[in-house]
Amino acid sequence: MILALMLQFGVRSANPLSPPNATDLPPIPEASTLAALGFGDPVPLAKVLMLYLQAFDYQSGDRAPYQALDYDRLQAWLTRILRLDPNGQYPLMAASRLYADVPSEAKKRQMLEFVYQEFFKDPDRRWQWLAHAAAIAKHGLKDLPLARKYAAAIQKYAVGEDVPLWARQMEIFILEDMNELETARIMIGGYIEKGLIRHPGELRFLENRLKELETRMKEQK
Repeated sequence: MILALMLQFGVRSANPLSPPNATDLPPIPEASTLAALGFGDPVPLAKVLMLYLQAFDYQSGDRAPYQALDYDRLQAWLTRILRLDPNGQYPLMAASRLYADVPSEAKKRQMLEFVYQEFFKDPDRRWQWLAHAAAIAKHGLKDLPLARKYAAAIQKYAVGEDVPLWARQMEIFILEDMNELETARIMIGGYIEKGLIRHPGELRFLENRLKELETRMKEQK
């Protein structure tokens, strides 16, 4: 199976006269089949499957329109590849940066929701893809409640030391965009009062942000 996939990928790459059709993406093989073909090491298999999947992103030397893919089938491929290699980041990167970058709102939302659901399986390592999903929800879909949902998940569940402050504070900025100034003020105040911010520069930034919010709130009264 692995050799067949690699051969098929190689032939298609070398033969631009008979490129793959995005609409021809087949169902991914059953988990039991892939387990038997992984030879005890599913990570290389996951990488080959990802290459095979992306072979359907090109037609006649040009990137094919991703919306031509069957997105239910596409999601099944991405899910199975993540199960084979849970530490792999590429399926989520592809979902948030490639497959969500389509004119179809329904397919865009499907990929963002896929990233959101997969985020909870490893928040401290997958936060960046959900942060990108939040940006797409905000700027691409103009859906601030959805962007806040994603940002709130990062703030609550991505608690590792390597998660940057800007990612954990995305919800505050989105709340400001929603004109939910009081909620944003309470969140910033909570960060400061609980001593959650230890870096002096970050603390000063939040304190200044808090003052700006309080000024805006007074101006609105």
